[in-house]
Amino acid sequence: FSLKWYREIMSDHATLDAFRNTLVLSVLASIIATAIGTLAAVGIHKMRSRRLRRAVMTVTNIPMMNPDIVTGVSLMLLFVFAARLLRMETTLSFYSLLIAHITFCLPYVILNVLPKLRQMDSSIPEAAQDLGCTPLMSFFKVELPVIMPAIWTSMIMSFTLSFDDFVISNFTSGSSYETLTIHIYSMIKKSVKPDIYSLSTMIFF
Repeated sequence: FSLKWYREIMSDHATLDAFRNTLVLSVLASIIATAIGTLAAVGIHKMRSRRLRRAVMTVTNIPMMNPDIVTGVSLMLLFVFAARLLRMETTLSFYSLLIAHITFCLPYVILNVLPKLRQMDSSIPEAAQDLGCTPLMSFFKVELPVIMPAIWTSMIMSFTLSFDDFVISNFTSGSSYETLTIHIYSMIKKSVKPDIYSLSTMIFF
């Protein structure tokens, strides 16, 4: 047993940069996906048409049902097409990676928040509006506190999925932005130093 590799990882700037990139990406993706997913879940919950609701849920579940490689290739082709259409110089970058991570995190947020909305008594927000709240105030003061546990769960799950992802990141990231999973994969071709194991232990804790 030795602490040598913990000291080594602190001087490995390439790995630490990839780790920092992954943290920034995962935090942003989880926050944005949770915000959009919560609003989407509220919208789906208030839909009156069952057919429309089923259609929206079917489209929502596509990124979750698809294999990662299919989602990754599809998003890459979409970004390349959009970049050529808009005559952009860079096709894949941090922003394409962020959009990809938000895309595959969204279904998990919606599927976490939606059951919590269904469990809530619909008369509670109506009573708040009867007592003088506007629909927006009723949402923030009554509905939001009820679904907050589901929102936190969604954010944690989104962060974990984003932090762990390799396949989709490999297809949608540019050469200028490297995540930890891509960095470790590039090391496998040569040899993985034991300092990566020390980093994995720190991530685990």
